[in-house]
Amino acid sequence: MPIGVPKVPFRLPGEEDAVWVDVYNRLYRERLLFLGQQIDDEIANQLIGIMMYLNGEDQDKDMYLYVNSPGGAVLAGISVYDAMQFVVPDVHTVCMGLAASMGSFILAGGEITRRIALPHAVMIHQPASSYYDGQAGECVMEAEEASKLRDCITKVYAQRTGKPLWIISEDMERDVFLSAEEARDYGVVDLVALENVSH
Repeated sequence: MPIGVPKVPFRLPGEEDAVWVDVYNRLYRERLLFLGQQIDDEIANQLIGIMMYLNGEDQDKDMYLYVNSPGGAVLAGISVYDAMQFVVPDVHTVCMGLAASMGSFILAGGEITRRIALPHAVMIHQPASSYYDGQAGECVMEAEEASKLRDCITKVYAQRTGKPLWIISEDMERDVFLSAEEARDYGVVDLVALENVSH
């Protein structure tokens, strides 16, 4: 039986009495954001909206994005990445569990030196496309667009990790599973938290 989203008390500034809000809304007020599912347009728009709101509210307080995602839609993931680069506060990223595909892309998009992984796996791979079911002309056009997106993602990974383009391109030809330490060595994250606890 699901427990639902817990509620916690929160007192609005200037109010005497606390109101009950769901725990995620309370954490958002502390600038703690969560990507704990597959990335689609809806979750991307929610994250972007929260980041833009927090950016307008206070540009001096950093944001923290906790990632536990199997990946998802490429364009939705790129839009979250772009929002992270657009907002004025630093966006710290923390991998909790799995950051695969676009999840690892968003993880790598955190402020350099402020990307953390707990001792679990990170994976990168090339973007997939759905052009197998279309007409020949559509397949060619979609393949060209997928190739452009792949080039864009490859360049961002190279920039964020410090790895040469050819290495990123080669690694994106297949699924590459990385431990937290390997992700740090690769440049996807900067720090492995609780490193001594995992041994």
